[in-house]
Amino acid sequence: MEKGSGSEYKEALLLSNLQKKNCYYENCPGCKVEQQKRLQRGLPIKNLITVWIIVLATALPISSLFPFLYFMVRDFQIAKREEDIGFYAGYIGSSFMVGRALTSVFWGMVADRYGRKPVLVFGTMAVVVLNTLFGLSVNFWMAIITRFLLGSLNGLLGPVKAYAAELFHEEHQALGMSMITISWGIGLVIGPSLGGFLSQPAEKYPSVFSPDSLFGRFPYLLPCLIISFFALVVAIGSFWIPETLHKHDSVSVSPCDSNEALEAAAHHQVETETSSKESLFKNWPLISSIIVYCVFSFHDMAYTEIFSLWAESPRRIGGLSYSSNDVGVVLAISGFGLLVFQSCIYPFFDRNLGPRLIARVGGLVSIPLLTSYSYIATLSGITLSLVLNCASVMKNILCVSIVTAMFMLQNKAVDQNQRGAANGLAMTTMSIFKAIAPAGGGTLFSWAQTRQDAAILPGSQMVFFVLNVVEAIGVLLTFKPFLVERQSAK
Repeated sequence: MEKGSGSEYKEALLLSNLQKKNCYYENCPGCKVEQQKRLQRGLPIKNLITVWIIVLATALPISSLFPFLYFMVRDFQIAKREEDIGFYAGYIGSSFMVGRALTSVFWGMVADRYGRKPVLVFGTMAVVVLNTLFGLSVNFWMAIITRFLLGSLNGLLGPVKAYAAELFHEEHQALGMSMITISWGIGLVIGPSLGGFLSQPAEKYPSVFSPDSLFGRFPYLLPCLIISFFALVVAIGSFWIPETLHKHDSVSVSPCDSNEALEAAAHHQVETETSSKESLFKNWPLISSIIVYCVFSFHDMAYTEIFSLWAESPRRIGGLSYSSNDVGVVLAISGFGLLVFQSCIYPFFDRNLGPRLIARVGGLVSIPLLTSYSYIATLSGITLSLVLNCASVMKNILCVSIVTAMFMLQNKAVDQNQRGAANGLAMTTMSIFKAIAPAGGGTLFSWAQTRQDAAILPGSQMVFFVLNVVEAIGVLLTFKPFLVERQSAK
């Protein structure tokens, strides 16, 4: 190639230098990704969209059932009293998290051994099959088993964090992790919207769907089917995404057979073998970040549960008397604000503050913000709407920023060959905390409503005080010597 051929010549020259310097393996998908990252100029839009869509396909089915779960359990006729419906609904709602908690480490280990891509493809296909079967549920046990299996077989959230850490160049890693949390947050907003608007279509839209049609006989199939169709498109598209896991033949070396290359390859192999034998439980930077992650996740899940209960409860007991549509509008505005912040502003804070300081400051700011919620309930009209939306946007931004910071710390705490297992361990422990949080939050809210005339922290003030205690514990854990950040990771 002649020098006059411009950019093509420069790319070829850079590739040649990479091969000589880094002992490039021709058939290794991870090496090819590293090569592409170094040749990348500008923002990796395609990779950002890839991560965003994959996570969205996973997040949509998690909360899409909550708007219609009450009516589904009622139709199963398993509850003897109306008061018992919530009891059975809780089992269906938590079965997904239980399944995910049991298998997250396994899927992380599979991703470390066989690659990130197979786990991502299989996880999205699990959504296609099991989410559709859940919409076809005819009894309580079919619903709970399909949700449990969906949580068990859809194990891609842990590996996709490792995938994002490896897919993007270091300067874009914060943005890549932000795309995960953005997509996750938006999925938890769009999912319930689909479930609420599209469930029981024969009753809501009788001119379009007849009672004798498929969607009349299975009133909760339509939202599940639409989500499954989206997951099918994502699963098919996932066959063309790049694999980021390095797969080096122990015998062959790169095209550059210099002594320096041979020494680098040997050094890499020794490090890989050493790090693979190291127990994740002895890696304190990883374990400490997971513990902090679990505390903040417990708080966030309890807050999510309590916010809707508080907003929809009557004003006479400290609520806002909001309808489900009103709450949906608040969450939609929060989702839009979250998208703008995480895509445009969060990377700036990550570069200048670092993940640990972001988590600490985010937790500190959340405490007075949550305290103000009890006083927001005294407002009315446009003032209430404006203040509540601002508070909700800020709270969700802080929650997601903290989670993104913990993602960054966890992936920096381990080498590449352990990232899948490390993220699986984080997902397992987090899922356990998130399975407990809704029940605990609901119980706390119900108890607090019975003490409206208490002298100390009456009604909802007690709810937000307890949430602040959990948040304060998370903030304290971000300080040394508890939370330790690994200085370098491969």
